[in-house]
Amino acid sequence: MTLAPAPRAHTSTHLSTDHDFPGDSVPNTITAARDIRPAAPSAGVLTPLGLTESRLADTGFWGLRARVNADATLTHCLDWQERAGWLANFDAVAAGEDGATRNGREFSDSEAYKLLEAYCWENATHPSDELEAVIRSLTARIAAAQASDGYLNTNFDRPGGAARYTDLEWGHELYNYGHLLQAAVARIRTHGDDDELVTLARRVADHVCDTFGDDGIRSVCGHPEIEVGLMEFARATGEERYGEQARLFIERRGHGVLADIEWGRSYYQDDIPVREATVLRGHAVRALYLAASVVDLAVETDDAELLAIAETQWENTVARRTYVTGGMGSHHQDEAFGDDFVLPSDRAYCESCAGIASVMFSWRLLLATGKARYADLIERTLFNIVATAPSEDGRSFFYSNTLHRRSPGAATDPDVQSKRADSSQRAAWFDVSCCPNNLARTFASLGGYLATADASGVQIHQFADAVIDVPLEAGRLVVELATRYPDDGEIALTVRSAPGAAATIAVRVPEWAAGATLEVDGVASPVEPGYASVTRDFAEGDVIVLRLPLDVRIVRADARIDAVNGQVAVERGPLVYALESVDLPAGAHVDDVVVDPNSVPRIEGDVIVLDGALETAADGHWPYGSDVGAAERVPLAVPLVPYHRWAERGPATMRIWLRTA
Repeated sequence: MTLAPAPRAHTSTHLSTDHDFPGDSVPNTITAARDIRPAAPSAGVLTPLGLTESRLADTGFWGLRARVNADATLTHCLDWQERAGWLANFDAVAAGEDGATRNGREFSDSEAYKLLEAYCWENATHPSDELEAVIRSLTARIAAAQASDGYLNTNFDRPGGAARYTDLEWGHELYNYGHLLQAAVARIRTHGDDDELVTLARRVADHVCDTFGDDGIRSVCGHPEIEVGLMEFARATGEERYGEQARLFIERRGHGVLADIEWGRSYYQDDIPVREATVLRGHAVRALYLAASVVDLAVETDDAELLAIAETQWENTVARRTYVTGGMGSHHQDEAFGDDFVLPSDRAYCESCAGIASVMFSWRLLLATGKARYADLIERTLFNIVATAPSEDGRSFFYSNTLHRRSPGAATDPDVQSKRADSSQRAAWFDVSCCPNNLARTFASLGGYLATADASGVQIHQFADAVIDVPLEAGRLVVELATRYPDDGEIALTVRSAPGAAATIAVRVPEWAAGATLEVDGVASPVEPGYASVTRDFAEGDVIVLRLPLDVRIVRADARIDAVNGQVAVERGPLVYALESVDLPAGAHVDDVVVDPNSVPRIEGDVIVLDGALETAADGHWPYGSDVGAAERVPLAVPLVPYHRWAERGPATMRIWLRTA
């Protein structure tokens, strides 16, 4: 549709709404000075921006969390890795010691690499001598442990220990390399390739190609990750052999090259070839890392069929095997996807790392296709998994993110390393601490997921206080984003610098935002979910305002999800809400609460209140688990808090899907 003429006579303004961003896959030619991007595909409908082109402010929902990550989480993770002895493992290898006193699990090396990546991204946006010193110190300790042929591991190939690559099912050697390569990518793009970290990573990548190439070991790692690491390292270095090795790993998987295990080969996606799978299955993080690398391979080889396969897997997984929070993985024992529509709330695993891997998968599909649904899932996952996992102070974390907590659990000791992935309270550290370090690198690079560009202009996918600075052919387009989202649905985009020709600013309208409007030159027009685009000769000071309705939504699950049949969940904007027992009368349990789904929700600050009732025994006391037949219902105003806030006030019971009967 065409809006009323702008005040400047020479300017024409056109507003349009597309469900998906239109465009063909083209070579990505828009790059930052150092290409500071976590993922940089060589082609796609959309081009990702570097962290200095898409600059997250230190304010707002995401900016504040990114600062907590920088100020608290990075040091917290570093201190705990020292305390747990995981970094000392590298020192022991360098000293020639045997592995008898090695600390941590077989994959603990990867935690140092994830943390290194986080420090590299943080040093790009907030450079300091202190950050640089940590990067150099960690790199030196890791490099000292590397073998002369490039092999690097603190668990295998040590005096008296197991030989290298003798346990590809569980050993995680290649998995560790994948995270090392991603750390090296961050270093190349933020510092340059004349660096010790990049040198040791090249030696690792060359070693992998020599060892697992066509003439080498024809197998794969039990935990996919090397594939996505090799693909991105190939992009960063220009070495095609690294991408070719990733292709070999991807094409080998699914042909039974790994040993069968109690959970079956589907656990590590070795049951069905990638091109034959129609849905993600097995261990959720493994499946999602592999899926991200499949998109990388499809893009770099211009394989439209393979990209379509990845899209089908995403669509079926989201429709049948994904929780309302965006969480993935309903099995505790194997941290895995369940069958279609098997999504029990109280057994939801929804590992924090799976949420991060889901964002990686969806981001790559968004860049490749321009389809809004991928940005929609990223938003849901960021607000309800990634934002939920860390505590407000950034020093404790959820490993798993349940949707229903039946027992309060116990408060965790901040000085004790947790033995298990409990979901009752966030813990300072775990025996398996993949999630804290994964969260650290994600928050440190979060600005890179806000916006993209193409030859015509900029596309805004996520809403945060930020400055988007895009180098177009006709000049720079600089747009400042200001918003109180998700507390408020208004997102203001102010042009701070305009190119010398017409450009397009496109902004995502979330799928839930029916009734949204876009205001240009003081005139508001309705826009549909998808992307609303404004094309004009912009001038400094021009303002576009997207207004998203933040009405409360009462939602029901697909009827095939038996676990939550007859229950409702509450959403507002991108947020899912939860009921916590700390907001109920003393002694009450969340399972004793019944809500009226037809009541009119009331918004009180960031709390949503529904009419409902509390089941109690005839004497006014309700011991949870007693005979329901003796219960009475006492009217109750039921307060719900954003899910990302749950468990901040001590042990509690909690549920997202609420009883209606």
